[in-house]
Amino acid sequence: MFKIIEKKQLSAGVFYMKVNAPEIARNRKAGQFVIIQVEKEYGERVPLTIADANAQEGWIALVFQAVGASTLKLSKMEAGEELPTVLGPLGNPSEIEKYDAPVVVVGGGFGVAPCYPIVQAHKEIGNKVIMIIAARTKDLLIYVDEMKALADEVIIMTDDGSAGRQGVSTVPLKELCESQCPPAEVVAIGPPIMMKFCALTTKEFGIKTTVSLNTIMIDGTGMCGGCRVSIDGKTKFVCVDGPEFDAHLVDWDNMMMRMKSFKDREQEDFHKCKMQEAADKLAK
Repeated sequence: MFKIIEKKQLSAGVFYMKVNAPEIARNRKAGQFVIIQVEKEYGERVPLTIADANAQEGWIALVFQAVGASTLKLSKMEAGEELPTVLGPLGNPSEIEKYDAPVVVVGGGFGVAPCYPIVQAHKEIGNKVIMIIAARTKDLLIYVDEMKALADEVIIMTDDGSAGRQGVSTVPLKELCESQCPPAEVVAIGPPIMMKFCALTTKEFGIKTTVSLNTIMIDGTGMCGGCRVSIDGKTKFVCVDGPEFDAHLVDWDNMMMRMKSFKDREQEDFHKCKMQEAADKLAK
């Protein structure tokens, strides 16, 4: 069993959990993920990127959005409770290289959390890191203080201008690409549409760009085929071949079309779970 050490809500529907998992904490690397199950019997397998870890204290941190039945149930769990299954670390770790020029990391929404270990890894080998954090509004911003304590520079972007600069992440990204010292590499994690436009922005300048396609993963083992994507015309599975890929080789339109396949079922299960929760409260 894996005890929940700490739990807090970061923004609307987005939660942070610190889980006791010593073996995973000792062996994980930036970019990797775990599979968790909320229920021991017949529980859905949910892949979640490791947002942080402490090998000495034996914990890993998970950040997730309550969008389906399983993540909704997970969001209701509290510190002291135990998860029956946490499997990992899984996936290929991030490729961290030493550069003379800066690394720009772009995080959108709750995708900022999985950027954190990547920024950590780049700082550990001495790279300069510029972090762009983007959200629709200030209430949806997460990991701002953590990134300010770690990255060399943090740029905040909100669609409505309620915090930082008004606009989308590609605005400062293009400015940095056009600067006298353009980035050696750009890493983008967030909604697929954001990653697509980050890729289009950097492609114009020929800048290496890496994206994490973790949002499409379902089973996490390569058996279900749900995370099938087209990379440079070849079929890849995000959970076993990734989760990180060259952004300029991803067939973004195909990926976003396939992600819609599970949206209705996910929302249906979410609403069923909410209705059952309301019925249980009334029964009490």
